[in-house]
Amino acid sequence: MPFWKQFALCLILIAAGFAGWVFFAPGAADTLRNAGVPESLVGKAVQPAENAARSAGQGQGQGQGRRNGGAARNETVLVVTQPVVRGVANDRLGAIGTGDAIHSVVVTPQAIGIVREILIKSGDMVTKGQVLARLDSEEQVIVKGQAEVALKAAIEKSSLYRNIKSSVSRMDVFDSEIAEQGARLQLQAADLSLERRNIVAPIDGIVGIVPINIGDNVSTSTPVVTLDDRSEILVDYWVPERFANSVKVGQAVEATSVARPGQVFSGAVESIDNRIDPASRTLRMRARINNASDELRAGMSFSVGMRFEGNQYPAVDPQSVQWDSQGSYVWRVEDRKSHKVRVSIVQRNPDFVLVKGNLADGDLIVTQGLQRVREGGAVRGADDPAPTDEVATR
Repeated sequence: MPFWKQFALCLILIAAGFAGWVFFAPGAADTLRNAGVPESLVGKAVQPAENAARSAGQGQGQGQGRRNGGAARNETVLVVTQPVVRGVANDRLGAIGTGDAIHSVVVTPQAIGIVREILIKSGDMVTKGQVLARLDSEEQVIVKGQAEVALKAAIEKSSLYRNIKSSVSRMDVFDSEIAEQGARLQLQAADLSLERRNIVAPIDGIVGIVPINIGDNVSTSTPVVTLDDRSEILVDYWVPERFANSVKVGQAVEATSVARPGQVFSGAVESIDNRIDPASRTLRMRARINNASDELRAGMSFSVGMRFEGNQYPAVDPQSVQWDSQGSYVWRVEDRKSHKVRVSIVQRNPDFVLVKGNLADGDLIVTQGLQRVREGGAVRGADDPAPTDEVATR
């Protein structure tokens, strides 16, 4: 068969299918109206079907016609409704952050030398002032000994001159006292130099991996070990700028870690940055999380949640929201009549949709049976009694 014949046959089948749908489907007219088809065209397309249905109803009886030929336009439509309730939008904030120890120090030597002794290992808990490692100190011990001898000689000379003031000049006595003070300072310097051969902990914390070995020659820039005080964890995270005026220092936060799924850690906002990042339009914040049980580690990723008062909007069932060429709308039931109410969607949630529109708490919104609902049409709920005329017809 030539292509043009196949194409013509397809068009005929499509037209026949559309005509059959318009003729037999009861809700065809409303569907076309909702799709934005002008009323004049809808009337021309559906009128023959309605006339045929009306003729069939007259020949077979009104009740039988309603069952086989579609519902009459004045028929009461059975629907399911649900009242409008209040929902809250922007009442919760979620962000991703990175944790850090409340105090963290990279320990480096205060002198140059060769490592002679390492007194710690990874995972040890150390206290402030505890010796972590020692450098070679033979030279410093000798210098201290020399300073002690020099001080002893200066003290003896100064004491002698003070006892024989009549035989020596006052200048000699003064010089001997100056020499004694200088010897004492030399001894203090030797003690300090010897003390700096010990590498000590500047804070209480837990030892990380020790990167040095005995025999290594280290300098004042060589990292010896990292100490973390993780009794509390600081979590840095970023929030959208619209929350800039809502967040406050001391506000409660909840954090969960990928390493501890399902476990929630409580904390509070410790500090808030003073400016918005112009690139990401976000505000940097820092929360303090209690870690007395030592379950968290520095560097962990956290999901941080915060709660706010939020904004209240009407909440409707997701099934009730319909669309046409002009946007979204819902069917509101008043005095057993259906009325179209235009709404705009604010936020979609799993159980309901927050909308803006002329809706009040308690308004009944159609959620099921929407295919046959029309503007100003009669409707009744599943639990409502049937109208008297409808019962009589049955």
